[in-house]
Amino acid sequence: MTKTPRVSQIGKECVACGTCVPVCPKEAIQIRWGVSAHVDEEKCVGCGRCAKVCPAAVINMVERGGAL
Repeated sequence: MTKTPRVSQIGKECVACGTCVPVCPKEAIQIRWGVSAHVDEEKCVGCGRCAKVCPAAVINMVERGGAL
């Protein structure tokens, strides 16, 4: 499978509501320590579903391997 040029990135403002976790088709998002969500970039296919459902709008799609 070829990876897309973009990947999800979750901002520090994440409150770990978990809304993004069940919409990820590759199970690439996990809630860590009950504090914030984390994206496994190896699993992320860049579909953007998580960003669309985030109620706090803290998930952005960025270029894979790029910095903010």
